[in-house]
Amino acid sequence: MAKVKVKSHSGAKKRFIVTKNGKVKYQHTNKRHRLTQKDTKRKRIARVAGFAGDANAPTVKKLIPYK
Repeated sequence: MAKVKVKSHSGAKKRFIVTKNGKVKYQHTNKRHRLTQKDTKRKRIARVAGFAGDANAPTVKKLIPYK
């Protein structure tokens, strides 16, 4: 019998990337609009990509099985 394909979560595949080492990478929030009134420190911290924690990474990987 053929293997059943699993649908990817369309919201999760836009927000997360699985790296070659298996870590789940995401981009921080607060970098899209109204940047002039936000503090420079806040914008600088948001520049760096974040990695999902050990508790949340398996859940995200289930949402994006083919990525």
